[in-house]
Order: sequence, then C-alpha cells, then structure tokens
Amino acid sequence: MLLDYVAANEIELEEVAELVDGAAAVCREAGVALVGGETAELPGIYAEGELDFAGTCVGVVARTDLVDGSTIETGDVVIGFASAGVHANGFTLVRRVLEDEDYDGPDLLAPTRLYLEVARRLRGRAKAFVHVTGGGIAGNLARVLPPGRRAEIYWNAWTRPPVFDWLARHVDEDELRRVFNLGIGWCAVVAQPEPGELVIGTIS
Repeated sequence: MLLDYVAANEIELEEVAELVDGAAAVCREAGVALVGGETAELPGIYAEGELDFAGTCVGVVARTDLVDGSTIETGDVVIGFASAGVHANGFTLVRRVLEDEDYDGPDLLAPTRLYLEVARRLRGRAKAFVHVTGGGIAGNLARVLPPGRRAEIYWNAWTRPPVFDWLARHVDEDELRRVFNLGIGWCAVVAQPEPGELVIGTIS
C-alpha cells in the first residue's frame, strides 16, 4: 500500500489532484493500493510556488520468500536494466552543470522507470535486486553483497543515454559513477544469464 504526502505554502487543488492522479495511475500499474495520505498547507515553511510531494510504500513478504543477497556466490552475474535517463538522483550536481551548459534532451527529466514486471519475471532466479540511486551502480550493489564478496562492473557493456555524455563534459568519470545510474536503473544478481539479458558484471 502507498500513503502520499503533499505540502505547500498554499494548496492549489488542481495541482494536488494532478499529482494524486499520477500516483494512482502508477499504483494501479503496480497492483498497489493508494490508501490515503496527508495534505498540509504550511505558509512560512514553504516558499510561494513550492510544493513537496512524497510517498511511503509498505509491503509484506514471507520470510522464506525474501530476496536479500545472502545466497550470492562467486561466479554469479549482474544483469542490468536500462534507465530512462537521470531518474531521481543527482540533481544537485545536474543543476550545477546547467549553470555552465544548457541541456534540453528528454532523458534529463524522464520519469523513473518502474521495474516491477522485471522483478516478477525474475522471481525464483534472482538472488538480489538493486535499485540504482545515490551511490551509483557499484555503491548500491555493495549493499546487497554478503561479506567477502565484491562486484566487478563491465562499464562498457551498455550504451549510456545522451544526458550522461553531456554530464561527462563537466564531471569526471569517478564522480559520474558515484552519483548517477549511467543508463542502468535497476540490476539483479543471478546464477546464470538467460539469452537477451544484459550482463553488466560478475561477482567474485
């Protein structure tokens, strides 16, 4: 289930309705119940024209069905799934770069992809799932690996969306890898890839 939260200096009902409609559409796609939330008008806390929108999602899973990375072994592979662009992380750095060079490609503000169908398809095969947010691919993979395991990423295994080529003109490669998804928004660790799956790394 999902609970949403909307706060602003002054609530504009049309804006709130548009946000909630969008959240409801995503919830329907994911099979999640949008059960309510909070709307707060907070003058003096938010500047005029500012709006804060957040959500909390709660799910229940049987302990025997947990996918937590504990069974990952040397020789397992990391398969990657494309992002739509920057997604929702790294915009402090993006804003800094925009001060030096404009960018109007659709992959800058493209909505974050929903990987639920991928997760369902991998049920029973995946040893871990990784949502690539702050920390990049390597940083988020490290969170699911058992002690003593490490991931080697094949950084040239996929083509980056154009927005990352633009960012690369202003940000060094190490920082790009730490901050952004670089075109891989979601990963899974499996024993063996199937035909057509993009292998982006191995576990040692």
